[in-house]
Amino acid sequence: MTDQSDALATLLRDNLGVRLGEGFEAKVRHAGRRLPRWARKKSAVIVDAMALEAHPKLAQQVNHKKTNKALKELRYFLERQDVATRRKNRLLDLVAAIAFVIFVTIALVLAVMVWRGLV
Repeated sequence: MTDQSDALATLLRDNLGVRLGEGFEAKVRHAGRRLPRWARKKSAVIVDAMALEAHPKLAQQVNHKKTNKALKELRYFLERQDVATRRKNRLLDLVAAIAFVIFVTIALVLAVMVWRGLV
């Protein structure tokens, strides 16, 4: 289980850019909204299973089928993330926000000029 969670922590670091935190649990906490809700739930299943596996008697309570499914689905999601596309989308979002602010500012200046009779 720890090998698989370490692999997922590496995928979180490489594909989602989660640099903070040591180990899978810390990286999931720092990933926050970068992970969809279903992925955060799957991560919680994995973290709970890791906590139970740390104790010999509690390790019997781990639902391996559910945990393996969560590992598989989370790994599939993280492997499909494209770093270049994510960077491009963030840059486009920034440019769009700046363009919108400039447009609104120019519109307000023109509105004030018309209101005061300067144009």
